[in-house]
Amino acid sequence: MTPSTAKKRVLILCTGNSCRSQMAEGWVRHDLGDRWEATSAGTHPAASVHPLAVRAMAEAGVDISDARPKHWKPFLDQAWDLVVTVCDSARESCPLFPGAAEQLHVSFPDPVLATGTEEERLAVYREVRDDIRARLVPEIAMRG
Repeated sequence: MTPSTAKKRVLILCTGNSCRSQMAEGWVRHDLGDRWEATSAGTHPAASVHPLAVRAMAEAGVDISDARPKHWKPFLDQAWDLVVTVCDSARESCPLFPGAAEQLHVSFPDPVLATGTEEERLAVYREVRDDIRARLVPEIAMRG
């Protein structure tokens, strides 16, 4: 790959790396994968990606079923074109990434906090999924 065709790198951070950041990583790979390499991580990674996040993304044609939550520390010293926080907690607790050309914060509500039946909770995951695609993907796209 020549430098002019190299993909830009984005790291997407949230607290548990089980919902929002995983959905965002899935959308970037799906919609911008020809230009961006996406990775996600969390400040306090959960044990697994939330099944409703996997289900909501699958409904939209994006498979994140093999994704696993990761801690942000191994990524701290890597070079990133963009580091994005998608929750207020991660924004407050993450350090500045010295290898980041740019840092961006776009907050989304945590679908894990949704209550009600499984279908009602899934509806919240769908809303967050669609909001991530509508607001975050264009922000990343315009940067490369």
